[in-house]
Amino acid sequence: MATAVIMPRQGQSVESCIITEWAKKKGDTVAVGDVLFSYETDKSSFDEKSEVAGTLLEVFAAEGDDVPCLEVVCIIGDAGEDISALIPKADAAPAAPAATEAPATPAAPVEEKKEAAPAPAEAPAVQAQTGDILRISPRAKKLALTTGADLSKVTATGPMGRIIERDVNALLDAGKTTTIDAVERFLAGERVVIEEAAEAVSEALAATKTTGGYTDVKITNIRKVIAKSMHASLSNMAQLTLNASFDATEIMEFRKNLKANGEALGMGNITLNDIVLYAAAKTLKNHKDLNAHWLDDVVRIFDNVNLGIAVDTERGLMVPTLMAADTMSLSELSANAKSLIKETQGGSISPDKLSGGTFTVTNLGSLGVESFTPVINPPQVAILGVCAITQRVNADGDVYPAMGLSLTFDHRALDGAPAARFLKELCANLEHFSLLLAK
Repeated sequence: MATAVIMPRQGQSVESCIITEWAKKKGDTVAVGDVLFSYETDKSSFDEKSEVAGTLLEVFAAEGDDVPCLEVVCIIGDAGEDISALIPKADAAPAAPAATEAPATPAAPVEEKKEAAPAPAEAPAVQAQTGDILRISPRAKKLALTTGADLSKVTATGPMGRIIERDVNALLDAGKTTTIDAVERFLAGERVVIEEAAEAVSEALAATKTTGGYTDVKITNIRKVIAKSMHASLSNMAQLTLNASFDATEIMEFRKNLKANGEALGMGNITLNDIVLYAAAKTLKNHKDLNAHWLDDVVRIFDNVNLGIAVDTERGLMVPTLMAADTMSLSELSANAKSLIKETQGGSISPDKLSGGTFTVTNLGSLGVESFTPVINPPQVAILGVCAITQRVNADGDVYPAMGLSLTFDHRALDGAPAARFLKELCANLEHFSLLLAK
């Protein structure tokens, strides 16, 4: 019995996923546990494994397609099996043949020839349509609109006659281009081709291809999300950064003692970053205006500190959330933070764990950064940047290790003085960390 494979829903906030790669193709034999395709949300990547054995009978989405969750992606069954009942409605109705009307109009043969003459050029494009709907992947559409690829001359090779990115690249390689305006009109239903413009654009593309000295790297989905979020953050907020530093002697000694004796006491590897996370979560309890969301009409102040931890991954910056971090002991916080970070860097973290943060900490100290301006993760109103340890001289002439902290806050939500008071108390708590632990 044939089985429809749907796009899974990875988290309650996820509406669609992008297919990044097919491991199987139509006609391949599939065993239970075989990877069918890989896909990604705006935050994580996953492999979809087959739960049944059989043959991959049909595929309804191509690499690069943005597929809504719970929509049928492919069908697995026995060769020759009837799968019509499982085919998505949008894909069930085949395109009408281009010459269907010809036998019904035998009169005026000369006029018939005039009307039929453009058919060879238009016929390939009909492959990409079902009824009046042009079937084209988002990446292919965007590429055509930015390059002037003449879609009226395309040969669709995607599943069920869909135009995919490689089809548009084939047009560009063949020099089949037109104006951007013509592409827009074609997509709107007017199949317009301007030969002179096509020739000019083709020459420009040819010149571009022969120019060396650069590499075009496709922007990933997660990079687009990061870009959108960061741009919105800086565009919509009144952000201001305060910088301070504290004497890190005590936390460095505490960390040294933990490394020497922590294992014997049943404690894990607690890092300086864990210590800063712990101190920030505890200090925020006295400065709730920073543990909040700006929601235009209201500022939502949270009872617990859901601590966002900025993590550098191969796919880009991601921020998992350590829920109720203010209720944890240092050892608990350290273990939970490491688990979250490992999951995030492995690319398997659930999108639900990447939301709900009320305050974020980002650490560039290991990279030698002495001061920076962290960008707030909306709708949060503040973010703390942790900087490198540098050697400074105090008023008595003694050299001490100083750690820098950079606090960015949204001036719409709070003023500079409350933000400065939080930063001052945080520095004091870190300078006297053993007292903070005793509270």
